[in-house]
Amino acid sequence: MDALQEMPTEFERVLAVVAHPDDMEYGAAAAVAVWTDAGKTVTYVLVTRGEAGIDGIEPAVCGPLREAEQIAAAKCVGVDVVEFLDHRDGVIEHTIDLRRDIVSAIRRHRPHLVITLNHEDTWFGRSWNSPDHRNTGRAVLDAVGDAGNRWIFPEQMHDGLQPWGGVKWMAIAGSSNPTHAVAVESGLERAIASLSAHASYLGALEGDASDPRGFITRQAESTAARFGGRLATSFQLFG
Repeated sequence: MDALQEMPTEFERVLAVVAHPDDMEYGAAAAVAVWTDAGKTVTYVLVTRGEAGIDGIEPAVCGPLREAEQIAAAKCVGVDVVEFLDHRDGVIEHTIDLRRDIVSAIRRHRPHLVITLNHEDTWFGRSWNSPDHRNTGRAVLDAVGDAGNRWIFPEQMHDGLQPWGGVKWMAIAGSSNPTHAVAVESGLERAIASLSAHASYLGALEGDASDPRGFITRQAESTAARFGGRLATSFQLFG
């Protein structure tokens, strides 16, 4: 396979928009730790609170629990602002309302780099991806273009949200077609701590996904094979 290119670094603000608590922590958080160390501002926007994510815990209990764990996880990698859009977990649809909410977040935070999670039909051709991931990722990619067009959701300007066309790059974490990578050795321990903060969710899992140290380390080592031997996190980058 082709070698991965270095991710660009000419940005100041990053906005990560994903479906659930823990979506950023399964790999991308290591890159976030590196970026916040470099003085970049990273903001997380979660489409849901993950309330349908743990079998046996009622959504009314699960949502606040996972929200608190996400906020703690974000702090581990230097992210202080975590917002929740309150769409329903498990039944996210790629709707105008979702695009509008994401456009609002982009116009509020005015990022140069936008990150989302794998929006493809499968995970590496081996297992089916969830509709929440697919629909969120595709809505994010659409919303980046919407955010710069003053004639799309113009009512937001009455609330002081001006169009923002300053997104230079869109990065897809967990893509089966990565193009770029970030060396993450300096952020690896904090990424492990960040995933570990999702204790309630991890406790309901089995196998590799329930082992933060093993999962994050193996992922970084696997990416290293295409990145000069450096422990890394990969992204599919669109300019």
